[in-house]
Amino acid sequence: MTPYDQLDITKLRILDGGMATELERHGCNISGPLWSAHVFADSPWTIEDVHLNYLEAGADCILTASYQVSAMGYAELGQPPEAAADALRQSVDLAVTARERYRKVSSRPVWIGVSLGPYGAVLHNGSEYHGNYDVSFADLVRFHAERLAVIETTEADFVALESVPSLEEAEAIVEALHQHPDVHGWASFTCKDEEHVSHGEQLARCAEFLDKQKQIIAVGVNCTQPRLILPLIGELKRATRKPLVVYPNSGEGWDAEHHCWTGASDAGDFGRLAREWAEAGAQIIGGCCRTRPGHIRAIRESLSEIPAAH
Repeated sequence: MTPYDQLDITKLRILDGGMATELERHGCNISGPLWSAHVFADSPWTIEDVHLNYLEAGADCILTASYQVSAMGYAELGQPPEAAADALRQSVDLAVTARERYRKVSSRPVWIGVSLGPYGAVLHNGSEYHGNYDVSFADLVRFHAERLAVIETTEADFVALESVPSLEEAEAIVEALHQHPDVHGWASFTCKDEEHVSHGEQLARCAEFLDKQKQIIAVGVNCTQPRLILPLIGELKRATRKPLVVYPNSGEGWDAEHHCWTGASDAGDFGRLAREWAEAGAQIIGGCCRTRPGHIRAIRESLSEIPAAH
């Protein structure tokens, strides 16, 4: 992992978009409990191609296809912890290869962040959107620490601890980071309204806690409705001096009863919103579920005429 004192993210402005949507569009089956991670065995080159597509669309940072990877998740399929560790390392290797391919046509800096989902992701029941886990704090720390132990030996630049639903899980993440002092990254929360994370705590309170943590390089919001992002940026700004990262979902909704997505998303509108988010103080902007290279290209075009936020 890139040493903390050598990591400079001041020029990092644009993230990639959704991975799962693109893999499905390439014909991959991600219906199992490991989601995108199933593709490591079946079609790893497709993951690499999706990374490259996002770089070509203008992303400064690609997040690995490892959101759902954990020893606990692989154990559900009867596989040993080593299988999960191998998948984490493979996810980074695929991103590194995509970056090397892109460097043949562009000298633009590219960062690699390791996507790590919350405890609720491994339950694959949507609990990352409420955070009501029947698990101890020690178990949460152990869950995150075992993955961080693998990541610190890779070529990644940082970790992206994503879709955190609660202050308690943020506290567990920090405790796990303390066990691996060479690992650093951002923490981003899912939010249910303009002020509160999914579990109910105030986002500002969560950001205030993370503001004091050296290993946290940025604080933000992801996989949240785009209409909520602007006021949530305001909540973050009053609580932390760290860089702000926002990457909402496309704005479409999931109909659990009929197992389908509802609504629509316009990449141009997403780009215009991204400009508002940057002007409000967000430094790093991208997309989460159901966003595509077109959304990222719109963000790049929208932000090209304004200076980076700090």
